Parts: sequence; C-alpha cells; structure tokens
Amino acid sequence: MDYTIVKIIHQSAAALSISGFVARGLGAFAGAAWVRGRAARTLPHVVDSVLLLSAIAMLAMLGLNPLSAPWLMAKIGALVLSIALGMLALRASASQPLRVAAWIGAVATFGYIVSVAITKNPRGFFG
Repeated sequence: MDYTIVKIIHQSAAALSISGFVARGLGAFAGAAWVRGRAARTLPHVVDSVLLLSAIAMLAMLGLNPLSAPWLMAKIGALVLSIALGMLALRASASQPLRVAAWIGAVATFGYIVSVAITKNPRGFFG
C-alpha cells in the first residue's frame, strides 16, 4: 500500500478518534443515554485499532525506530497519558470535577500529540 494512503488513513482515524472522544465526553457529562450504548462503547476501539495499525505501518514503511526518534517517543508517552486521562474522564465512578479535568487534559494531550507529529519535535508547538 502507498505511504500517502496509509498516512491519510492514520490522519482520518486520528480525527475520528478525537471527535468521538469529545462527543462521548460531552454526552457523558450531559447524562445522554447513547453514551452507554453498544456503538459508543465499541466503535472507539475499532477506530483506535485502525489508528494504531496505520501508525505501525507508517513506521515500517519509513524504517523508523521509535527508540531512536525522540519525537516518536514523545508521542508514545503522550499517547499513554492520553489513554489514562481518557479512561478517568469516562469513568462514571469518578467525581464530575475530576472527570471534566481529565477530559480537558486528554483533549489537550491530543493537541500536543498532533503538534509533535507536525513539527517532528518532542516539544511540539512549544519548541
């Protein structure tokens, strides 16, 4: 498969992933029933799997090793933080202020990940 196609798939999956997360967070904070539905719980895993697989495919196509590319290590570290914050944000048992703070943190972390991807600098737009 062509690198450009894989990159477009990756970027599209990233846009779907953050859009879905924002929608689920807003829906959860508003008490919307659809957030607890099967599609809202399943589709994010499908989208995130496509996102991860396309990232691995791009790494293989470019012959990049994340351990030797500081900007990739920064993205991976931020991804782990984003996942942890996202899990906390969508956990019904946590307090509402904590969930909102985690949701904002997860969205901000996603912005950082995108800035690192664009700049190829571990500091992203802060660099």
